[in-house]
Amino acid sequence: MSGGTIERRSLIAGGGLVLASPGMAFAAAKPRVAIKTARGTIVVELEDKKAPLTTANFLRYVDAKAFDDGIFFRAARTPGVEKDGTIVGSPHAKIRPFPPIRHESTTKTGLKHLNGTISLGRFAPGTATNNFFICIGDQPYLDAHPGEPGDNLGYAAFGRVVSGMSVAERILRLPTNGETKFKDQRGQWLKPPVPIVTMRRAT
Repeated sequence: MSGGTIERRSLIAGGGLVLASPGMAFAAAKPRVAIKTARGTIVVELEDKKAPLTTANFLRYVDAKAFDDGIFFRAARTPGVEKDGTIVGSPHAKIRPFPPIRHESTTKTGLKHLNGTISLGRFAPGTATNNFFICIGDQPYLDAHPGEPGDNLGYAAFGRVVSGMSVAERILRLPTNGETKFKDQRGQWLKPPVPIVTMRRAT
């Protein structure tokens, strides 16, 4: 799912301080990012300890304001389950990506592609840059499955939606008759795409 590819099994510090409890040391809060779209705002909380490389990469784009004027361009609904699937976002086409990062497999992070998970798109492992997707409903096929043939490393989950899940659900239900050069994604590209107004760290 990079450059717009989620392929079903064909593969594909901010924050403040929070007091845990009286008498305990302060612990750093997980960073949060507010994704402001034309359809509403989605807030995601990132697992910077469990998926440090992927989180740092995402925040690098956020801090550079690279996602401003970006889009959610794809809504891949699970066949037969219209309320279930993924929505895919990216920066504006004019944004030049930073170098790709090393893949953080779900077997290493312990994170799963559950309802509300945010994850990084990719082609081959080690090619991920700035495309991301949000799961609506559990999507276990996107996790790593060692022992299966071919590319079985899954995608790099790195956080979850903590506010605005209804916005993601609405985007998933929008018309998907947009044109795409990817044959396996026909009927999944939003028309029109949903503008990403801004993406900023949130408290």
